[in-house]
Amino acid sequence: MAAVPEFPARCVIWFGSPLAAERTALAAAGWQVRGVATDDCVAIGMRGSDHVVGLLDLRTALPANLARLQALLDEHRHMTLLAILPAGAPPPSPALQALLAVCVETFAAPLDLARIVQRLQQLAGDAKQPPTHGPQQLIGDSAVLQVARSAIRKFAPVDLPVLITGETGTGKELAAQALHALSPRHARPFLAVNCGAIPAALVQSELFGHERGAFTGAANRRLGLFETASGGTVFLDEIGDLPLDAQTNLLRVLQEGTVERVGSNKPLAVDVRVLAATHVDLEQAVERGQFRRDLFYRLNVLRLPLPPLRDRGSDILLLAQHFLASFRDRHVTRARGFSADARRALERFHWPGNVRELLNRIQRAAIVTDAELISAADLELVPAQLEMPQRLLHDARRSAERDALLHALRQNEFNITACARDMQVSRVTVYRLCRKHQLALPELR
Repeated sequence: MAAVPEFPARCVIWFGSPLAAERTALAAAGWQVRGVATDDCVAIGMRGSDHVVGLLDLRTALPANLARLQALLDEHRHMTLLAILPAGAPPPSPALQALLAVCVETFAAPLDLARIVQRLQQLAGDAKQPPTHGPQQLIGDSAVLQVARSAIRKFAPVDLPVLITGETGTGKELAAQALHALSPRHARPFLAVNCGAIPAALVQSELFGHERGAFTGAANRRLGLFETASGGTVFLDEIGDLPLDAQTNLLRVLQEGTVERVGSNKPLAVDVRVLAATHVDLEQAVERGQFRRDLFYRLNVLRLPLPPLRDRGSDILLLAQHFLASFRDRHVTRARGFSADARRALERFHWPGNVRELLNRIQRAAIVTDAELISAADLELVPAQLEMPQRLLHDARRSAERDALLHALRQNEFNITACARDMQVSRVTVYRLCRKHQLALPELR
Protein backbone atom coordinates (compact mmCIF):
# COMPACT_ATOMS: atom_id res chain seq x y z
CA MET A 1 0.00 0.00 0.00
CA ALA A 2 1.25 3.47 -0.86
CA ALA A 3 2.78 5.49 1.94
CA VAL A 4 0.42 8.06 3.41
CA PRO A 5 2.05 11.49 3.66
CA GLU A 6 1.77 13.38 6.92
CA PHE A 7 -0.01 16.70 6.55
CA PRO A 8 0.62 19.64 8.90
CA ALA A 9 -2.00 19.87 11.60
CA ARG A 10 -3.88 23.12 12.20
CA CYS A 11 -4.14 24.02 15.83
CA VAL A 12 -5.60 26.91 17.79
CA ILE A 13 -4.05 27.34 21.23
CA TRP A 14 -7.03 28.91 23.00
CA PHE A 15 -5.88 30.81 26.09
CA GLY A 16 -9.11 30.63 28.07
CA SER A 17 -12.25 28.50 27.88
CA PRO A 18 -13.90 28.19 24.44
CA LEU A 19 -17.62 27.55 24.28
CA ALA A 20 -18.88 24.29 22.76
CA ALA A 21 -20.21 26.10 19.67
CA GLU A 22 -16.84 27.81 19.20
CA ARG A 23 -14.97 24.49 19.38
CA THR A 24 -17.38 22.92 16.89
CA ALA A 25 -17.12 25.78 14.39
CA LEU A 26 -13.32 25.68 14.40
CA ALA A 27 -13.23 21.89 14.21
CA ALA A 28 -15.60 22.00 11.21
CA ALA A 29 -13.09 24.29 9.48
CA GLY A 30 -10.25 21.84 10.16
CA TRP A 31 -8.71 23.38 13.28
CA GLN A 32 -7.90 21.46 16.45
CA VAL A 33 -8.65 23.49 19.56
CA ARG A 34 -6.45 23.15 22.62
CA GLY A 35 -7.55 25.05 25.68
CA VAL A 36 -4.96 26.53 28.05
CA ALA A 37 -6.15 27.91 31.38
CA THR A 38 -4.86 31.46 31.87
CA ASP A 39 -4.63 31.08 35.64
CA ASP A 40 -2.26 28.10 35.48
CA CYS A 41 -0.24 28.37 32.25
CA VAL A 42 1.96 25.41 31.47
CA ALA A 43 4.40 24.60 28.69
CA ILE A 44 2.90 24.19 25.21
CA GLY A 45 4.13 21.28 23.08
CA MET A 46 3.95 21.89 19.31
CA ARG A 47 5.35 20.19 16.23
CA GLY A 48 7.42 22.49 14.06
CA SER A 49 5.46 21.59 10.91
CA ASP A 50 2.04 22.49 12.36
CA HIS A 51 0.07 25.64 11.60
CA VAL A 52 -0.40 27.07 15.09
CA VAL A 53 -2.35 30.20 15.98
CA GLY A 54 -2.74 31.48 19.52
CA LEU A 55 -6.05 33.04 20.56
CA LEU A 56 -6.13 35.18 23.68
CA ASP A 57 -9.64 34.94 25.11
CA LEU A 58 -9.74 38.04 27.31
CA ARG A 59 -13.48 37.86 27.98
CA THR A 60 -12.94 36.31 31.40
CA ALA A 61 -9.20 36.76 31.96
CA LEU A 62 -8.35 38.27 35.36
CA PRO A 63 -5.82 41.14 35.52
CA ALA A 64 -3.66 39.05 37.85
CA ASN A 65 -3.24 36.38 35.15
CA LEU A 66 -1.93 38.70 32.46
CA ALA A 67 1.67 38.57 33.72
CA ARG A 68 1.67 34.75 33.63
CA LEU A 69 0.20 34.84 30.15
CA GLN A 70 2.84 37.31 28.99
CA ALA A 71 5.63 35.10 30.33
CA LEU A 72 4.26 32.08 28.46
CA LEU A 73 3.92 34.00 25.21
CA ASP A 74 7.51 35.23 25.55
CA GLU A 75 8.59 31.59 25.23
CA HIS A 76 6.65 31.24 21.95
CA ARG A 77 7.33 34.49 20.12
CA HIS A 78 6.96 32.77 16.74
CA MET A 79 3.25 32.05 17.38
CA THR A 80 0.75 34.18 15.49
CA LEU A 81 -1.74 35.67 17.95
CA LEU A 82 -5.36 36.83 17.78
CA ALA A 83 -7.38 38.27 20.66
CA ILE A 84 -11.03 38.39 21.78
CA LEU A 85 -12.04 41.45 23.79
CA PRO A 86 -15.08 41.57 26.07
CA ALA A 87 -18.05 43.65 24.96
CA GLY A 88 -17.85 47.28 26.12
CA ALA A 89 -14.34 46.79 27.50
CA PRO A 90 -12.74 49.73 29.37
CA PRO A 91 -9.44 51.23 28.10
CA PRO A 92 -6.76 48.51 28.34
CA SER A 93 -4.26 48.53 31.18
CA PRO A 94 -0.53 48.67 30.38
CA ALA A 95 -0.25 44.89 30.83
CA LEU A 96 -3.21 44.27 28.51
CA GLN A 97 -1.92 46.84 26.04
CA ALA A 98 1.38 44.95 25.83
CA LEU A 99 -0.47 41.73 25.00
CA LEU A 100 -2.66 43.36 22.34
CA ALA A 101 0.39 44.94 20.72
CA VAL A 102 1.63 41.51 19.56
CA CYS A 103 -1.77 40.36 18.18
CA VAL A 104 -2.32 40.61 14.44
CA GLU A 105 -6.05 41.20 14.91
CA THR A 106 -8.64 41.59 17.67
CA PHE A 107 -12.30 40.54 17.80
CA ALA A 108 -14.98 41.95 20.05
CA ALA A 109 -17.56 39.86 21.91
CA PRO A 110 -20.04 38.53 20.97
CA LEU A 111 -17.68 36.61 18.72
CA ASP A 112 -18.35 36.49 14.96
CA LEU A 113 -17.35 32.87 14.35
CA ALA A 114 -17.53 33.12 10.55
CA ARG A 115 -15.12 36.07 10.58
CA ILE A 116 -12.62 34.43 12.90
CA VAL A 117 -12.68 31.19 10.87
CA GLN A 118 -12.04 33.21 7.71
CA ARG A 119 -9.07 34.93 9.38
CA LEU A 120 -7.65 31.60 10.51
CA GLN A 121 -7.89 30.23 6.96
CA GLN A 122 -6.06 33.31 5.70
CA LEU A 123 -3.29 32.74 8.22
CA ALA A 124 -3.04 29.12 7.02
CA GLY A 125 -2.64 30.37 3.46
CA ASP A 126 -5.66 28.79 1.79
CA ALA A 127 -8.43 31.40 2.02
CA LYS A 128 -8.15 32.25 -1.67
CA GLN A 129 -8.02 28.64 -2.82
CA PRO A 130 -11.22 26.90 -1.66
CA PRO A 131 -11.36 23.19 -2.50
CA THR A 132 -13.51 22.06 -5.40
CA HIS A 133 -14.98 19.37 -3.17
CA GLY A 134 -14.78 19.69 0.57
CA PRO A 135 -16.86 20.12 3.73
CA GLN A 136 -17.82 23.65 2.66
CA GLN A 137 -19.69 22.11 -0.29
CA LEU A 138 -22.15 20.95 2.37
CA ILE A 139 -23.77 24.37 2.59
CA GLY A 140 -25.17 25.56 5.90
CA ASP A 141 -24.32 26.94 9.33
CA SER A 142 -26.54 24.79 11.58
CA ALA A 143 -25.01 23.09 14.60
CA VAL A 144 -25.82 19.60 13.31
CA LEU A 145 -24.09 20.28 10.00
CA GLN A 146 -21.06 21.72 11.78
CA VAL A 147 -20.78 18.44 13.68
CA ALA A 148 -20.84 16.51 10.39
CA ARG A 149 -18.18 18.80 8.90
CA SER A 150 -16.01 18.30 11.96
CA ALA A 151 -16.31 14.50 11.61
CA ILE A 152 -15.33 14.72 7.93
CA ARG A 153 -12.18 16.61 8.90
CA LYS A 154 -11.31 13.94 11.47
CA PHE A 155 -12.04 10.94 9.24
CA ALA A 156 -10.50 12.17 5.97
CA PRO A 157 -6.78 11.62 6.77
CA VAL A 158 -7.38 8.15 8.28
CA ASP A 159 -7.13 5.43 5.63
CA LEU A 160 -10.07 3.38 6.93
CA PRO A 161 -13.57 2.64 5.56
CA VAL A 162 -16.33 5.13 6.36
CA LEU A 163 -20.04 4.26 6.44
CA ILE A 164 -22.12 7.34 5.60
CA THR A 165 -25.70 7.08 6.80
CA GLY A 166 -28.71 9.32 6.35
CA GLU A 167 -32.00 9.66 4.57
CA THR A 168 -32.24 9.88 0.80
CA GLY A 169 -31.20 13.29 -0.49
CA THR A 170 -29.11 14.41 2.50
CA GLY A 171 -25.87 14.75 0.49
CA LYS A 172 -24.07 11.47 1.14
CA GLU A 173 -22.10 11.60 -2.11
CA LEU A 174 -21.03 15.20 -1.38
CA ALA A 175 -19.75 13.99 1.99
CA ALA A 176 -17.85 11.17 0.28
CA GLN A 177 -16.29 13.65 -2.16
CA ALA A 178 -15.26 15.82 0.79
CA LEU A 179 -13.63 12.85 2.54
CA HIS A 180 -11.66 12.08 -0.63
CA ALA A 181 -10.70 15.72 -1.29
CA LEU A 182 -9.23 16.10 2.21
CA SER A 183 -7.46 12.73 2.20
CA PRO A 184 -3.90 11.88 1.09
CA ARG A 185 -5.55 10.17 -1.92
CA HIS A 186 -7.02 13.42 -3.25
CA ALA A 187 -4.85 13.42 -6.40
CA ARG A 188 -5.97 9.89 -7.35
CA PRO A 189 -9.35 8.79 -8.81
CA PHE A 190 -12.65 9.11 -6.98
CA LEU A 191 -15.12 6.64 -8.51
CA ALA A 192 -18.75 6.36 -7.38
CA VAL A 193 -21.31 3.70 -8.18
CA ASN A 194 -24.92 3.16 -7.10
CA CYS A 195 -25.14 -0.48 -6.09
CA GLY A 196 -28.91 -0.51 -6.59
CA ALA A 197 -28.67 0.73 -10.19
CA ILE A 198 -26.49 -2.12 -11.53
CA PRO A 199 -28.36 -5.21 -12.85
CA ALA A 200 -27.64 -8.17 -10.57
CA ALA A 201 -26.06 -10.16 -13.42
CA LEU A 202 -23.48 -7.41 -14.05
CA VAL A 203 -22.52 -6.41 -10.51
CA GLN A 204 -19.49 -8.71 -10.30
CA SER A 205 -18.15 -7.58 -13.67
CA GLU A 206 -18.71 -3.86 -12.93
CA LEU A 207 -16.99 -3.96 -9.56
CA PHE A 208 -14.30 -6.60 -10.01
CA GLY A 209 -13.85 -6.89 -13.80
CA HIS A 210 -13.89 -9.94 -16.06
CA GLU A 211 -11.61 -11.90 -18.35
CA ARG A 212 -12.20 -12.39 -22.04
CA GLY A 213 -14.67 -15.23 -22.60
CA ALA A 214 -15.77 -15.29 -18.96
CA PHE A 215 -19.40 -15.25 -20.13
CA THR A 216 -21.40 -14.74 -23.29
CA GLY A 217 -20.62 -11.33 -24.72
CA ALA A 218 -17.33 -10.90 -22.86
CA ALA A 219 -15.25 -10.29 -25.99
CA ASN A 220 -12.47 -8.43 -24.17
CA ARG A 221 -10.91 -8.22 -20.73
CA ARG A 222 -12.51 -5.53 -18.58
CA LEU A 223 -11.02 -3.81 -15.55
CA GLY A 224 -13.45 -3.45 -12.67
CA LEU A 225 -14.13 -0.39 -10.55
CA PHE A 226 -11.58 -1.32 -7.90
CA GLU A 227 -8.72 -1.79 -10.37
CA THR A 228 -9.61 1.44 -12.20
CA ALA A 229 -9.58 3.41 -8.95
CA SER A 230 -6.16 2.11 -7.90
CA GLY A 231 -4.59 4.46 -5.37
CA GLY A 232 -7.83 6.40 -4.96
CA THR A 233 -11.26 6.08 -3.41
CA VAL A 234 -14.31 3.98 -4.29
CA PHE A 235 -17.72 5.23 -3.13
CA LEU A 236 -20.41 2.52 -2.97
CA ASP A 237 -23.78 4.25 -2.73
CA GLU A 238 -26.81 2.25 -1.49
CA ILE A 239 -24.51 -0.53 -0.27
CA GLY A 240 -27.55 -2.28 1.22
CA ASP A 241 -28.70 -3.22 -2.32
CA LEU A 242 -25.49 -5.14 -3.10
CA PRO A 243 -26.20 -8.85 -3.83
CA LEU A 244 -24.85 -11.36 -1.33
CA ASP A 245 -22.32 -12.93 -3.72
CA ALA A 246 -20.84 -9.50 -4.47
CA GLN A 247 -20.74 -8.79 -0.73
CA THR A 248 -18.40 -11.77 -0.35
CA ASN A 249 -15.98 -10.39 -2.91
CA LEU A 250 -16.16 -6.91 -1.38
CA LEU A 251 -15.22 -8.43 1.97
CA ARG A 252 -12.11 -9.87 0.30
CA VAL A 253 -11.16 -6.39 -0.92
CA LEU A 254 -11.46 -4.98 2.60
CA GLN A 255 -9.72 -7.87 4.36
CA GLU A 256 -6.98 -8.82 1.91
CA GLY A 257 -6.75 -5.89 -0.52
CA THR A 258 -7.26 -8.19 -3.53
CA VAL A 259 -9.88 -8.79 -6.24
CA GLU A 260 -10.51 -11.65 -8.64
CA ARG A 261 -11.92 -10.90 -12.07
CA VAL A 262 -14.89 -12.95 -13.22
CA GLY A 263 -13.47 -15.95 -15.12
CA SER A 264 -10.15 -15.90 -13.24
CA ASN A 265 -8.92 -17.37 -9.97
CA LYS A 266 -5.83 -15.18 -9.78
CA PRO A 267 -5.99 -12.59 -6.99
CA LEU A 268 -4.89 -9.08 -7.98
CA ALA A 269 -3.71 -6.54 -5.42
CA VAL A 270 -5.68 -3.28 -5.28
CA ASP A 271 -5.04 -0.18 -3.18
CA VAL A 272 -8.30 1.68 -2.63
CA ARG A 273 -10.16 3.29 0.23
CA VAL A 274 -13.80 2.21 0.44
CA LEU A 275 -16.53 4.66 1.40
CA ALA A 276 -20.07 3.31 1.56
CA ALA A 277 -23.47 4.94 2.01
CA THR A 278 -26.92 3.71 2.85
CA HIS A 279 -30.34 5.10 3.71
CA VAL A 280 -31.52 1.77 5.18
CA ASP A 281 -30.76 0.30 8.58
CA LEU A 282 -27.94 -2.18 7.88
CA GLU A 283 -28.21 -3.66 11.36
CA GLN A 284 -31.77 -4.73 10.56
CA ALA A 285 -30.66 -6.00 7.14
CA VAL A 286 -28.05 -8.13 8.91
CA GLU A 287 -30.71 -9.59 11.22
CA ARG A 288 -32.90 -10.40 8.20
CA GLY A 289 -30.01 -12.17 6.48
CA GLN A 290 -29.90 -9.63 3.65
CA PHE A 291 -26.47 -8.26 4.51
CA ARG A 292 -23.35 -10.07 5.69
CA ARG A 293 -22.57 -9.44 9.33
CA ASP A 294 -18.78 -9.61 8.83
CA LEU A 295 -18.98 -7.12 5.94
CA PHE A 296 -21.04 -4.75 8.07
CA TYR A 297 -18.37 -4.79 10.78
CA ARG A 298 -15.66 -4.14 8.17
CA LEU A 299 -17.53 -1.17 6.69
CA ASN A 300 -18.70 0.28 9.99
CA VAL A 301 -15.23 1.29 11.22
CA LEU A 302 -16.02 5.01 11.07
CA ARG A 303 -19.64 6.15 10.82
CA LEU A 304 -20.72 9.52 9.47
CA PRO A 305 -24.43 10.29 10.02
CA LEU A 306 -25.83 13.16 7.93
CA PRO A 307 -28.74 15.16 9.40
CA PRO A 308 -32.10 15.41 7.59
CA LEU A 309 -32.96 18.83 6.20
CA ARG A 310 -35.87 19.31 8.64
CA ASP A 311 -33.35 19.31 11.53
CA ARG A 312 -31.14 22.01 10.00
CA GLY A 313 -33.23 25.09 10.83
CA SER A 314 -32.03 28.23 9.07
CA ASP A 315 -30.02 26.16 6.59
CA ILE A 316 -33.25 25.60 4.63
CA LEU A 317 -33.55 29.25 3.56
CA LEU A 318 -29.80 29.50 3.06
CA LEU A 319 -29.84 26.51 0.71
CA ALA A 320 -32.95 27.77 -1.09
CA GLN A 321 -31.27 31.10 -1.85
CA HIS A 322 -28.09 29.32 -2.94
CA PHE A 323 -29.98 27.03 -5.33
CA LEU A 324 -31.90 29.97 -6.79
CA ALA A 325 -28.69 31.97 -7.30
CA SER A 326 -27.06 28.98 -9.01
CA PHE A 327 -30.08 28.57 -11.27
CA ARG A 328 -29.99 32.28 -12.19
CA ASP A 329 -26.32 31.92 -13.18
CA ARG A 330 -27.24 29.24 -15.74
CA HIS A 331 -30.76 30.17 -16.89
CA VAL A 332 -32.90 33.21 -17.56
CA THR A 333 -35.58 33.70 -14.90
CA ARG A 334 -37.40 36.65 -13.34
CA ALA A 335 -37.19 35.08 -9.89
CA ARG A 336 -34.67 36.71 -7.62
CA GLY A 337 -35.95 35.80 -4.16
CA PHE A 338 -38.78 34.37 -2.06
CA SER A 339 -41.96 35.93 -0.75
CA ALA A 340 -42.78 35.92 2.97
CA ASP A 341 -45.30 33.08 2.56
CA ALA A 342 -42.72 31.05 0.60
CA ARG A 343 -40.15 31.50 3.36
CA ARG A 344 -42.64 30.37 6.00
CA ALA A 345 -43.63 27.40 3.86
CA LEU A 346 -40.00 26.39 3.30
CA GLU A 347 -39.32 26.44 7.03
CA ARG A 348 -42.49 24.54 8.00
CA PHE A 349 -42.36 21.78 5.38
CA HIS A 350 -41.15 18.35 6.53
CA TRP A 351 -38.84 17.72 3.50
CA PRO A 352 -39.07 13.92 3.16
CA GLY A 353 -36.78 14.17 0.11
CA ASN A 354 -34.33 16.42 1.98
CA VAL A 355 -31.88 18.64 0.06
CA ARG A 356 -32.55 16.92 -3.27
CA GLU A 357 -36.28 17.68 -2.97
CA LEU A 358 -35.54 21.29 -2.02
CA LEU A 359 -33.32 21.70 -5.10
CA ASN A 360 -35.98 20.24 -7.39
CA ARG A 361 -38.73 22.49 -5.99
CA ILE A 362 -36.57 25.61 -6.29
CA GLN A 363 -35.65 24.87 -9.91
CA ARG A 364 -39.24 24.10 -10.88
CA ALA A 365 -40.53 27.24 -9.16
CA ALA A 366 -37.89 29.41 -10.88
CA ILE A 367 -39.14 28.15 -14.23
CA VAL A 368 -42.91 28.41 -13.70
CA THR A 369 -43.11 31.70 -11.79
CA ASP A 370 -43.87 34.98 -13.58
CA ALA A 371 -42.98 37.11 -10.56
CA GLU A 372 -39.73 38.34 -9.08
CA LEU A 373 -40.51 36.66 -5.74
CA ILE A 374 -41.26 32.93 -5.69
CA SER A 375 -44.46 32.14 -3.77
CA ALA A 376 -45.52 29.10 -1.76
CA ALA A 377 -47.84 28.17 -4.63
CA ASP A 378 -44.89 28.25 -7.06
CA LEU A 379 -43.11 25.84 -4.74
CA GLU A 380 -46.26 23.68 -4.57
CA LEU A 381 -46.18 23.94 -0.80
CA VAL A 382 -49.85 24.33 0.03
CA PRO A 383 -51.15 24.59 3.62
CA ALA A 384 -52.50 21.03 3.62
CA GLN A 385 -48.99 19.72 2.97
CA LEU A 386 -47.47 21.91 5.65
CA GLU A 387 -49.88 20.87 8.37
CA MET A 388 -50.04 17.16 7.60
CA PRO A 389 -48.40 15.13 10.39
CA GLN A 390 -45.15 13.41 9.49
CA ARG A 391 -46.52 9.87 9.77
CA LEU A 392 -49.59 10.63 7.63
CA LEU A 393 -47.45 12.35 5.02
CA HIS A 394 -45.10 9.36 4.86
CA ASP A 395 -48.01 6.90 4.60
CA ALA A 396 -49.68 8.95 1.87
CA ARG A 397 -46.51 9.07 -0.21
CA ARG A 398 -45.88 5.36 0.25
CA SER A 399 -49.45 4.50 -0.73
CA ALA A 400 -49.26 6.74 -3.80
CA GLU A 401 -45.98 5.13 -4.85
CA ARG A 402 -47.44 1.62 -4.47
CA ASP A 403 -50.55 2.53 -6.46
CA ALA A 404 -48.48 4.04 -9.27
CA LEU A 405 -46.27 0.95 -9.42
CA LEU A 406 -49.25 -1.42 -9.52
CA HIS A 407 -50.92 0.65 -12.23
CA ALA A 408 -47.78 0.59 -14.39
CA LEU A 409 -47.34 -3.17 -13.92
CA ARG A 410 -50.94 -3.91 -14.88
CA GLN A 411 -50.87 -1.55 -17.85
CA ASN A 412 -47.81 -3.40 -19.18
CA GLU A 413 -49.11 -6.88 -18.30
CA PHE A 414 -46.36 -7.28 -15.70
CA ASN A 415 -43.59 -6.96 -18.29
CA ILE A 416 -40.75 -5.46 -16.21
CA THR A 417 -38.88 -3.93 -19.15
CA ALA A 418 -42.01 -2.22 -20.48
CA CYS A 419 -43.00 -1.10 -16.98
CA ALA A 420 -39.55 0.42 -16.37
CA ARG A 421 -39.77 2.24 -19.71
CA ASP A 422 -43.24 3.54 -18.85
CA MET A 423 -42.12 4.78 -15.41
CA GLN A 424 -38.81 6.13 -16.81
CA VAL A 425 -36.72 4.20 -14.31
CA SER A 426 -34.37 1.22 -14.51
CA ARG A 427 -35.52 -2.41 -14.31
CA VAL A 428 -33.51 -2.71 -11.06
CA THR A 429 -35.58 0.11 -9.57
CA VAL A 430 -38.83 -1.66 -10.52
CA TYR A 431 -37.66 -4.84 -8.77
CA ARG A 432 -36.54 -2.81 -5.75
CA LEU A 433 -39.94 -1.09 -5.52
CA CYS A 434 -41.67 -4.45 -5.75
CA ARG A 435 -39.63 -5.70 -2.80
CA LYS A 436 -40.25 -2.48 -0.88
CA HIS A 437 -44.04 -2.76 -1.27
CA GLN A 438 -44.05 -6.58 -0.90
CA LEU A 439 -45.51 -7.19 -4.36
CA ALA A 440 -44.99 -10.85 -5.33
CA LEU A 441 -44.73 -10.73 -9.12
CA PRO A 442 -45.42 -14.47 -9.79
CA GLU A 443 -48.65 -14.31 -7.78
CA LEU A 444 -49.76 -11.06 -9.38
CA ARG A 445 -49.14 -12.45 -12.84
